Amino acid sequence: MSSSASEPLLPKPNNFTHGRNRKKYKLWIALGVTASVLLLITGFVSTTVEGRPEKRSDGYTGRLVTGKRAAVAVEAEECSNVGIDILKQGGNAVDSAIASALCIGVIDSFATGGFMLIRAPNGTFEFIDFRETAPLAADRDMFNDDPESAKYGGLSIGVPGEIRGFELAHKRHGKLPWAALFEPAIRIAGEGFRATPLLEQRLKAGESWLMTMPEWTEVFAPNGTLAKAGDLIIRSKLAKTLETVAKEGPDSFYHGFIAASLVNATQAGGGIMTLEDMEKYEAIIRPTVSTYYHGRKVTTCTTPTSGPLIASVLNILERYNLPVSGMTGVNIHRFTEAMKYGFAFRTEFGDPDFVNNDERIVEIATKEWADIVRQNISDDTTHPPLYYEPKFDHVASHGTMHLSVVDEEDGAVALTSTVNLLFGARILDQATGIILNDEMDDFSIPGKPNNFGLYPSEYNYVAPGKRPLSSITPTIIERDSKFEMALGGSGGSLIPTATLNTFMLDNNKRISAVQAVRRMPDGTVHAASDPRKLGLAAAY
Repeated sequence: MSSSASEPLLPKPNNFTHGRNRKKYKLWIALGVTASVLLLITGFVSTTVEGRPEKRSDGYTGRLVTGKRAAVAVEAEECSNVGIDILKQGGNAVDSAIASALCIGVIDSFATGGFMLIRAPNGTFEFIDFRETAPLAADRDMFNDDPESAKYGGLSIGVPGEIRGFELAHKRHGKLPWAALFEPAIRIAGEGFRATPLLEQRLKAGESWLMTMPEWTEVFAPNGTLAKAGDLIIRSKLAKTLETVAKEGPDSFYHGFIAASLVNATQAGGGIMTLEDMEKYEAIIRPTVSTYYHGRKVTTCTTPTSGPLIASVLNILERYNLPVSGMTGVNIHRFTEAMKYGFAFRTEFGDPDFVNNDERIVEIATKEWADIVRQNISDDTTHPPLYYEPKFDHVASHGTMHLSVVDEEDGAVALTSTVNLLFGARILDQATGIILNDEMDDFSIPGKPNNFGLYPSEYNYVAPGKRPLSSITPTIIERDSKFEMALGGSGGSLIPTATLNTFMLDNNKRISAVQAVRRMPDGTVHAASDPRKLGLAAAY
């Protein structure tokens, strides 16, 4: 349907002004949301029979994994098994998640900061924010003259938060000794691991620059050619770093030799991170966001994640009763329209310690706000991007890793971590073996289009100590106050749509577009890992 400039876009007026001036920028959400919804609906519904692998044309054999007690879903089979081993040793979901995340940081080579949503066995929730922060010397206009420097090199590096995040989670919830959680990753890094198909793909994508850097070829091309799937990769320097953190504790990462080495590598690449930045980094406990969708409680994380988007879209869709009517053509249209509004609302998100709009974020996740939005959705009409009232747009994140865990007591974790673009800042510290992130690219640059040619958000401008907005949406679902599912995903702006599809469309269709674990009504557990990454979950 087309309309002239004088024709109304909808039968009902748009009511989204909140009494404030709403500066609008062009937002290409329509095509991207529609494509991602259709991709997820048509591409990730598995009909695999329990215990019988489904073969794909690319050689990948994936299956739904079932167990009686607990499950771990990570994008690499070896790391799913690490998580299960920790549970069998008497660890809980938090212990398992930490060990699994350390493992994936070794094997797939990316993860320095992120978010962890924890459900304790008693049903209480906690959200730990260990997102990277901008160095204290950072400023709003630091990338104006050279936007590319936000993507690669020292200036692109944010202060890493993962170890502080794991420390906080372990102190509050862990059962096994801190050092025990590092043992699998130390062994895998030191003795070597077989390159995964995913790692081979990523190495091939970076071949043009990677083969020019000796510190990279030492690890990933020791024989003069890039490692392929099945080749042995040894990361001995990273193993020693992990061993130090295991024995001496988290402070050894943020003080002393490791911190100094990371700072030196950053500054040698033109960066501004200092020892003071490392020493002052803190993980933060933030509020969770929750809503109910047809009687199931959905808990996710507040900003700077995109969790409020999840709650908002579910609230919009609830009145359509999709579980009964199914994904008909009109319901796919409704889903797409709701996602467009969700992504438009996301343009108002930012680090809550720097953005004074807490009331607005709460409003977006309410049933009342959803009722207003729903009045503006027509079953036979779609609209140009500006109709959905975006204020700005944000950059999308990349290089994410998600894992989901449920233990025997229904303690659960949904954890997502990232270094942003493939191999982060393209700086591998020769002394520690750590690959440094380029999370500064997740900030918006005033007056400049981002990596995708979209315009920036003032809510997401760089500031000293600020955390950039993320597409990450760790989510846990309960039914009748009991754990049902933990899920989340990777893939930048696809994360919210993948998470919503996995939750809404599951209905025993065994979707595995993201890492998910689920407690079934009979008490067994089902787990599935992302088939795009050739993942395989584990359970017992």
